[in-house]
Amino acid sequence: MPAAAAPKALTKAQIIAQLAEKNELTKKQIAAVLESFAELAYKETKKNKKFTIPGIGILKLNKRKARMGRNPATGEAIKIPAKTAVKMTVSKACKESILGAAK
Repeated sequence: MPAAAAPKALTKAQIIAQLAEKNELTKKQIAAVLESFAELAYKETKKNKKFTIPGIGILKLNKRKARMGRNPATGEAIKIPAKTAVKMTVSKACKESILGAAK
């Protein structure tokens, strides 16, 4: 018996369609709002190192130190340079809504 396929994530078009229907706006209006929101999140995260998405979480810039690593193919030690990465921290409300309250 074949394993059941995992449900697929919503596409951008499906998200826009659902939000448009729920909020009684056009798909074009919702698409513009989502695009503006994404631009704002990128700009503010870059400028302030942090951007809060209410009810979902926080986008943060995270500085990673240089470290030693290993090439998995050869086992050779390599130096991994310091870099800045974007990190998403999920809010407590979001976790509890999806997973249920912690016991």
